[in-house]
Amino acid sequence: MKGVAVVFRAKRADRVKIVVWDGSGLVLYWKRLEGGGFKWPPVVDGVMRMNAAQLSALLAGMDWTRMHAPRIPQPKALA
Repeated sequence: MKGVAVVFRAKRADRVKIVVWDGSGLVLYWKRLEGGGFKWPPVVDGVMRMNAAQLSALLAGMDWTRMHAPRIPQPKALA
C-alpha cells in the first residue's frame, strides 16, 4: 500500500479527510476551506486519480486543473 492515500470528501466539497499509512501507523489529515470548496477531479470507474502536485494544489485550495508538467525540449544531437 506504499504511495497510496485514501481521500474522503464531503458532499459540499468544502471538507476533505485523507488517510495515509506512514510505515508505522495510519495518519489522518483533515481540512476545511472557509470560503468556497475544493475543485475535485472527475470520478472514473468509482475512482478519482491525481498526482502529488495536483493533490498539493487541491489541498491549498487552488484549481489543480491548471497544474501542468513543464515541457522540456529534447536536446539536439551535435553534427
